[in-house]
Amino acid sequence: MNLDQQWQDMYQAAKRVQGFHQISEHMEAGGVSASVLSDSGKIYTGVCVDTACTLGVCAERNAIFNMITNGEVKIQRVLALMSNGKNGAPCGACREFMVQLMEKDYKNIEVMMDYEKGRIMTMDELTPEWWI
Repeated sequence: MNLDQQWQDMYQAAKRVQGFHQISEHMEAGGVSASVLSDSGKIYTGVCVDTACTLGVCAERNAIFNMITNGEVKIQRVLALMSNGKNGAPCGACREFMVQLMEKDYKNIEVMMDYEKGRIMTMDELTPEWWI
């Protein structure tokens, strides 16, 4: 499958910020990176920050925080790049965050499941029934 330029740009953006590094004895970052495409067409990135006491944050939410910090609140697409170079679905916490952020429109968010195969799912498929 041939992915459009936005997916290619998102992949490259996530790849550019990825890079594991130890921050302290109890904190590391960058093993997973993510990019989100906002409604304006801008790409925001983030990396995971892992801590010994679970106060870290996933790369997807970090990218969304970056987007929110820059005044945007609508996501079109999400791409996570795992440490092994593969893609994967957002965890439950990230899904919940996206759903609460875009309660009325979350079902249309596209999620890259496998970049190499061009496999894309929507949040509607990943989160068919929300608890509220």
